[in-house]
Amino acid sequence: MELTRSEMEIMDVLWASDVPLSRADLLERSEEKTWKDSSVHILLNGLLAKDAICEAGFVKRSKTYGRTFAPKLTREEYFATTIFSHRHKPEIVGLFKALLSRKDITPEQMEQIKALVAEK
Repeated sequence: MELTRSEMEIMDVLWASDVPLSRADLLERSEEKTWKDSSVHILLNGLLAKDAICEAGFVKRSKTYGRTFAPKLTREEYFATTIFSHRHKPEIVGLFKALLSRKDITPEQMEQIKALVAEK
């Protein structure tokens, strides 16, 4: 699944939220959007078609009801799937080695990684 830049902007807002959001909530929380307000419906339908989000319920606004949306996968899950969806897939051990060689990994994160590998 590949998301467009505009779809990623919507996903960033959804990932940052602890609760499902309505169309109006997304418009209020999207600070640096590259899309027009009138396009949010098209973007949401595209994300639904790609199975990146789901309808999570309804919320009442004034006299009408609107759908709320939630992500179906985490940011990390999305990026993990995109790495292996390209034609030129990386070799998993080499990718893991490259990620572990990053200088911004904290000792606490390294311990968490060790625990995950030991659990697997």
